[in-house]
Amino acid sequence: MEAPELTVGFAPELQLFLPTRLRGGQVTVAADGTSTIGHLVESLGPPLTEVGGILADGRPVTPSFRPHGGESVSVLPVHRPQELPYGAARFVLDVHLGTLARRLRLLGVDTRYGNDMNDDALIAQANREERILLTQDRGLLKRRLLGHGAFVRGSRPDAQLHDVLDRFAPVPRPWTRCVVCNGCLIAVGKQEVEPVLMPGTRRTYDAYHRCRDCGRVYWHGAHSRRLDAIVDEARRIVGRSGTPAEGTGNGAARRPAS
Repeated sequence: MEAPELTVGFAPELQLFLPTRLRGGQVTVAADGTSTIGHLVESLGPPLTEVGGILADGRPVTPSFRPHGGESVSVLPVHRPQELPYGAARFVLDVHLGTLARRLRLLGVDTRYGNDMNDDALIAQANREERILLTQDRGLLKRRLLGHGAFVRGSRPDAQLHDVLDRFAPVPRPWTRCVVCNGCLIAVGKQEVEPVLMPGTRRTYDAYHRCRDCGRVYWHGAHSRRLDAIVDEARRIVGRSGTPAEGTGNGAARRPAS
């Protein structure tokens, strides 16, 4: 006797996670009566962090729902802007997203990054410091120990930053964090940093900030026009996305139990 089946349809935003042969239509899968719908969805490709809701025969179900066959399932994408699970935008990025980390820090977003951290260390830091793990590693997002994570779309830093801003809408606070170490910047008098300034910089600029953690010195120099353009575009994206729902803690980007 053949196992009962169910049909699963994925929203267009989730099609990229499916194998090419399964894209564009409904997928038929066997229902063994014990596997959860969350397990079945992830077995087809999409991490649950990218799923905003699941409908079985038109009614909402949780990832722990166990289909018995015959159901018609719809898998929905996350709503944007997505709720910030810890009440504020705090991220940790994997080793492949270094440029994105610098740009988020430029915008004043609390962003941890290290190019020598393995998957276990990333998950441990994300959970310990209550951060959302940003990655393009789908397998990492499917790890059961991960509390909150999100897949970053785009192959170039501009597209990646646009995706994160559109999804989480963090309020930009530019020029408040060190782009190298993530420390907070504090205003300092010119006389305090003169010994480390080049003569041309010393003559041209008067306003300076220094990282409270690593001591790097910042000023709004000739290179700032390009950075200002990044900041202006970020404000436009976040303004269009709207204000995220902060502080309610209902599990945005959470890896639900399945």
